[in-house]
Amino acid sequence: MAVISWGTLKSLLFLFGPLLLPKAIAYYKSVQNASQVHGLKVQPVTPKLSRALVVLFSVATVFLIKSLPLFAPENIFQTTQSRLQAPVDVLFTRLANFRPNGTLNPTDTALRAKFVNLQSRLLYLQFGPDTLATCPFCSSDEPRSYLLYFLPSLLTPHLCNLVVIAVATSPLLTGATGVYWRSTASVAAMTLACVDIYLVSTYNRGTNALTARVSELDAFFWSARCYRLAALAGLDALLGWLLYLTATNRAFVLPPSPAERVESSIRAAAAARAKLSATAVVRNAAIRDPAVRDRVAAYWARETALLREAMEERDVVEGVEDALRNRINVQAISRDAEAYAQDVFLPVQERKPNTGMGQVSRRKNEA
Repeated sequence: MAVISWGTLKSLLFLFGPLLLPKAIAYYKSVQNASQVHGLKVQPVTPKLSRALVVLFSVATVFLIKSLPLFAPENIFQTTQSRLQAPVDVLFTRLANFRPNGTLNPTDTALRAKFVNLQSRLLYLQFGPDTLATCPFCSSDEPRSYLLYFLPSLLTPHLCNLVVIAVATSPLLTGATGVYWRSTASVAAMTLACVDIYLVSTYNRGTNALTARVSELDAFFWSARCYRLAALAGLDALLGWLLYLTATNRAFVLPPSPAERVESSIRAAAAARAKLSATAVVRNAAIRDPAVRDRVAAYWARETALLREAMEERDVVEGVEDALRNRINVQAISRDAEAYAQDVFLPVQERKPNTGMGQVSRRKNEA
């Protein structure tokens, strides 16, 4: 597989880094401060979100473990340390030494029948041992037949991952947060599948034809399998991280809908009204009780006297005069108070209802 050199990567970083880094930092700050902008608090992880995150973490772990070479199919050229041009008899004689009792298994026998020329060995490195050994209609003269037979096994992990994404982003588990990320995650998964198909179908298997050493062989099937499963694991981990940040209001905050804002305002108004009603009840009870009323009157009389004595002290008087003279714009405060009073009482005056006397006088004028 083609690998970008470190020099090319450095050149790209020096070229696009100064342009993309400030935008990335600004985007990160906007995402991080989104909860403060919308006035939302960080929320704990709900049980349903925990189940969705467990599903994504488990599947990502399985993909990551399966990408290890320990769980990959056997590459007989690496096992036997044989060149690609090694004779068939020599290759499978060496392979028999690695089998129990020196007997080839059915897959080895099928591969031996398929290794009729160099093209079949190149197809083996491109599509793997299972495709070459089990395809009933494929021929090395028609390489596309191997691609068609290999596509279902290629798409199986991608389809399984799409099902996992659909489950993890379902409204039953993650609510609006899952719906918000579902389309993005699905498009990313399908894009990953399309890129995988493109890389497999356009791979130039002829690069291995002139390879003389085993270490120089490009085992495309095994490399692509490792990268495929690691990419699926990374996609699921990234989706889980985004769901966690969004659902807990740590980043990518979804602003509340108008209906939710209206409902929140109504709840806040009802809570304030309940507190005012409770205060009125307490005040009414205090006024009706002579002993409590006398204590309240004595308290406020004492507070008034203390405040008067404090305001008569020289330091306090000088401080108030200095604040009024240098720090406080009395005219601006007066203008603000007048504007506030007009905003409060003007709608009331405009919507003043007609009284009964006004209706009587209107009737007299009409008569």
